[in-house]
Amino acid sequence: MGVEVRTEGVTKSFGSQRIWQDVSLTLPPGEVSALLGPSGTGKSVFLKSLIGLLRPERGAIYVDGTNIVTCSNKDLYEIRKLFGVLFQDGALFGSMNLFDNVAFPLREHTKKSESDIRKIVMEKLDLTGLLGAEDKLPGEISGGMRKRAGLARALVLDPQIILVDEPDSGLDPVRTSYISQLLIDINAQIDATILIVTHNINLARTVPDNIGMLFRRQLVMFGPREVLLTSEEPVVKQFLNGSMQGPIGMSEEKDEAQAAREQAMFEAGHHDGSGQEIEGIIPQMRATPGMPYRQAVARRKERVRETMHTLPHAAQVAIRESLAENDDTQVLAYNNADLASYEGGAYDTTVRHNTTNG
Repeated sequence: MGVEVRTEGVTKSFGSQRIWQDVSLTLPPGEVSALLGPSGTGKSVFLKSLIGLLRPERGAIYVDGTNIVTCSNKDLYEIRKLFGVLFQDGALFGSMNLFDNVAFPLREHTKKSESDIRKIVMEKLDLTGLLGAEDKLPGEISGGMRKRAGLARALVLDPQIILVDEPDSGLDPVRTSYISQLLIDINAQIDATILIVTHNINLARTVPDNIGMLFRRQLVMFGPREVLLTSEEPVVKQFLNGSMQGPIGMSEEKDEAQAAREQAMFEAGHHDGSGQEIEGIIPQMRATPGMPYRQAVARRKERVRETMHTLPHAAQVAIRESLAENDDTQVLAYNNADLASYEGGAYDTTVRHNTTNG
């Protein structure tokens, strides 16, 4: 099972520019989480901080109980072995073919034989749809293929924590859906803790168990998907609907005058840029039939049920309907599936607010 990652009051700046401050959240072990926010809010900086590539000025980052902000370089090196990281551009070595790129972590961190390494690498290349391309250099393939090769490399050590920076970057919507399904299936197979940084609204609505959002240098909210998808927090609602109407502007946030001008335009009939606003909770993507059931779902649902009484009435109603509908659908799916392919038996089935934002 994946391990817990917890931040306590972390603050990061570059010179006089504050990126974010006092960010506290817990990535539940074995669950898929997503971090959202407008461009320039420091989401990628947050990922790099979690693996110790960047050091915050204040706060603590605990990975499996170890504070990586204060630990020794030797301990940090060992902690990093828990991670698999898919960087935004794939971050492949340009002089190595795809096989050697994917094999690199195995050669660096293990004493496996070359025959074992080849078996593992080809398995991961097959998983990401790259069989037959193993001899190609990164410069000879498309951006989407480089992204998938980066994911294959992130998976070769069977990590307990997987960090994914903009999985849809350079991919068309169809390939993005395949990558999303792959992440869900990986979580079902190895119960890894996964954090996805994304701008993709569809991915954010359908993939993660937990959603967080950075805005105005702070963490606005972090919690189970049901809570964020029913939230009336203006910045969360605006972002998830892809609308111009709300506190987010072209330069991150709007002043009062701009907000008033735009509101007058929208009231006069000007389109706010969003699609049809979706009410209720969109069903979550499930593991591919034949995969083990994702235990993360049961853990998240239990957490939601425990905290539901703290939510607004409308949110409680929507969440109850969603939980009941999903439970019924899962039972039906299992009754229609080949039970022998599910070794675990039948499908099983904390919210932070920053009220100063939005």
